[in-house]
Amino acid sequence: MAAVEMDLAFRALADGNRRAILRVIRGGPQPVGAVAEAVGLSQQTTSHHLRTLHRAGLASVTADHTRRLYALNTDGLAAVRSYLADFWPDRLATLKSVIEQREEVERG
Repeated sequence: MAAVEMDLAFRALADGNRRAILRVIRGGPQPVGAVAEAVGLSQQTTSHHLRTLHRAGLASVTADHTRRLYALNTDGLAAVRSYLADFWPDRLATLKSVIEQREEVERG
């Protein structure tokens, strides 16, 4: 995922309503009305959040006759997860080193 897309994804995930919407659409494609009802927002507000999630690569949209169905884009979330996972090995190695040094100091 490009840096710009990653920025959009993190901005999208920063909003609690959008995270709630992602929880709703992870179960499968949903129309805006059903998503709005599930999260307790107006359809207009929900549509705005869904467009933001779609632009960020976190939601996909398909046409079903006259309505649009939104679903979780697992590829977008996988890219975010991969980006964050890159931080953990270094952090864990640093933490392990600090703990080992403290244990050496405590042993004498």
